[in-house]
Amino acid sequence: MEKDQYEQQIKEVNKSENNKMQLQRTIGYLEGVSFIVGTIVGAGIFVSPTGVLKYSLLNVGVALIVWTACGIVSLMGALCYAELGTALPFSGGEYSHIKRALGSPLAFIFLWTAMFNKPASNAARALLFAEYATQPFYGECLAPELLKKCLALAVLWFLGLLNGRSVKMAAWVQTVFTVLKMMALSVIAIGGIILLIRGRKENLARFENVFSAEIPDVAQMAEAFFQGLYAYGGWWSLNYLAEEVKNPSRNIPWTVMTALPSVTVFYLLVNISYLTVLTPKEMVSSVAVAVTWANRVIPAVAWMIPAAVAISIFGALNSSMFTLGRLSYAGSQSGHLPIIISMLNIQYCTPAPAMIFSTIIASIFIIPSDLIALTNYFGLSVWLMIGLTCTSLIVLRYQEPDLHRPYKVFLPVAFGMVAISLFLVLAPVVWSPKVQYVYAFLFMLGSLLLYLPFVHFKIHFEFVNKITCYLQLLLEVSPADYKSD
Repeated sequence: MEKDQYEQQIKEVNKSENNKMQLQRTIGYLEGVSFIVGTIVGAGIFVSPTGVLKYSLLNVGVALIVWTACGIVSLMGALCYAELGTALPFSGGEYSHIKRALGSPLAFIFLWTAMFNKPASNAARALLFAEYATQPFYGECLAPELLKKCLALAVLWFLGLLNGRSVKMAAWVQTVFTVLKMMALSVIAIGGIILLIRGRKENLARFENVFSAEIPDVAQMAEAFFQGLYAYGGWWSLNYLAEEVKNPSRNIPWTVMTALPSVTVFYLLVNISYLTVLTPKEMVSSVAVAVTWANRVIPAVAWMIPAAVAISIFGALNSSMFTLGRLSYAGSQSGHLPIIISMLNIQYCTPAPAMIFSTIIASIFIIPSDLIALTNYFGLSVWLMIGLTCTSLIVLRYQEPDLHRPYKVFLPVAFGMVAISLFLVLAPVVWSPKVQYVYAFLFMLGSLLLYLPFVHFKIHFEFVNKITCYLQLLLEVSPADYKSD
């Protein structure tokens, strides 16, 4: 009897909604650029953009070529994703595309891995933000770990609730923080240009014979590319919210073509600026390169760099929280996660349960933060899924030739991305094999132990329905209507 009452209440709640329960298209061109740029540009470019230079054996010319090449590779990948995002403008990013082209089991493996890897990454960002936000108050002493963890949890839940309540507000926050971080990068880039124009001998000397240092071997070049591509990570973020992009057939390609070249140019200018002031050895040995640069060039306002780092981390965390919520939402819509996660808030039409779910998982990683270190060995899974996504593009070209594609990437670009992804997956295993890579691979395959009973054979427990009813009433959410476009 009690169950019937709850089901009746749910039906009444659903009927009271006159409009369709769908994610609304509120992300325009500017917001899309902000999400991509804000996700890519994190603390790394301010703190330690030295990996590329280190593995280039301090060869300035080689390092700048690697930064440029990594930007081009990222743009190639983003253009492949742009075709998929315009042809299939649904939430979930790689998950949705892999499921469409390569089948449900592979999509479930991706979802399972992402539900471990991405929340851990968000937890790491939140802890790093807390460190930069609290350390100034403790001078040379270390800030208490408990304080940093409490602040990290507070930031996670603030952004989780913000994204669960209002997409427009989350997009506004993302735009503001992206503008602020790019202003800080502009100060560094313009400062370097001014120093070069003035033409001081010591500034120009570092760019004479830029290829005179030792040339790295193939393994070192590969490691330099790993470091550079990591710095561009996040170029795929727009596809996670394709369902909410206004006029996706136009805005997704143009957003990609604006964001990636802009980031590449900024990365090059900022690195040139660093090298104008610091020697390659000083740059590699510096704990925080941007702070060292500011202390030499603009000591009066050097304090703004730690603030810029905190702002940059906050913006990157906001966009990452946003996209992770959409991944959970898409997985639930496909029956790969509990159905409650696919429901939308009745008042705001936001995936509030998905945001709460992903925030809870990230919070779990913060409490015993040692767990975050485990995700270092899942880096290869990122490029594995990128390779599978670009393979999905190729498969769909042949499986569904009549699928409407407002934008089509040059097909050899997709084949090139598959080859690059395969290399980036196999190279660490071949050159520096570790047993942890085996554990990561087994963890990914372990998802099939859940897939077979609960997805393939559809085993279902009656008590889950009751829990779903309670949560639906508590959170005031309703099932989303299927979006046919």
